[in-house]
Amino acid sequence: MTAVATEQLIRPHGGSLVDRTGDAPDDLDSLETITLTPRELSDLDMLACGALSPLEGFIGEEDYERVVEEMRLARGLPWALPVCLAVDRAPEGDQVVLPGVARLYAQKPRYLAGRVTVFERADPAFPELAKDPAETRAEFAERGWRRVVGFQTRNPIHRAHEYLTKVALETVDGLLVHPLVGETKSDDVPSATRVECYRVLLDSYYPPDRVVLSAFPAAMRYAGPREAIWHAICRKNYGCSHFIVGRDHAGVGSYYGTYDAQLIFDEFEPHELDIEPMFFEHSFWCNVCGSMASTKSCPHGDEDRVALSGTKVREMLENGEIPPVEFTRPEVAEVLIAAYRS
Repeated sequence: MTAVATEQLIRPHGGSLVDRTGDAPDDLDSLETITLTPRELSDLDMLACGALSPLEGFIGEEDYERVVEEMRLARGLPWALPVCLAVDRAPEGDQVVLPGVARLYAQKPRYLAGRVTVFERADPAFPELAKDPAETRAEFAERGWRRVVGFQTRNPIHRAHEYLTKVALETVDGLLVHPLVGETKSDDVPSATRVECYRVLLDSYYPPDRVVLSAFPAAMRYAGPREAIWHAICRKNYGCSHFIVGRDHAGVGSYYGTYDAQLIFDEFEPHELDIEPMFFEHSFWCNVCGSMASTKSCPHGDEDRVALSGTKVREMLENGEIPPVEFTRPEVAEVLIAAYRS
């Protein structure tokens, strides 16, 4: 696939895809070594492949302070979350080696900034789903897509998620289902289980010529609204022109407001981010409407809506019971039941 073939897609953030892969230096064995946490290793891999374009490395003080205060890099380009490397002390030289070994979980007192050169990529968690931004862009172009909507998920896709992705798909050329497979909370559904859920759902309920499934190697920050902006910018680099933002995107507990992750997009000028957010309210099955709906389209009350708590769903799965089809597809439930039993 040539570069010309992808020109009709949205441009990467900052104008071009960064590529920080390269050859190992000749003096590698003599360099100081810094070990990485799982999150930092995910960040390093995304820096290498251009998923974090225009960043070429871990950000320095000037970028850091402006991102924290204004959600912009020092050059003025929108950017929502600092991408940093924490260390105990400043290194002795101007080059170091970054091996992918988890270290102490406690945050270190300093940040190390600078461009990176990645000469050995981390092994992807799901090799068959590992597609760098250049690869997803090439695939979109080969399929003739120009308008592509990205869907971020760290949970199994139940009927509510299926509904909003299909509504979004009605207005664009294709859908990128882009599950996050980096580090998450210990009580989140394991990525291997989730990936199997995505596969069985897409195989049975989505048109194969309109959907691409690929793994997003990022680690979760649980930073709510700012992470929604960050996720959108990353998907722009992967070639998405649109990005789905639902209820409590990247939230944790009740820390953020239900729709804060949608409201934060108003802090940028129209089209400043380029990628177009698609906002959705909580959706559900309505017994009276006989279909999936949201409060925007359904006039009926809670008593007519199929709503299950997370606790109730877990109890059913642990007991080998398939939740109602109005809540989840049976193929997805069977994968989850098998995981709970094991």
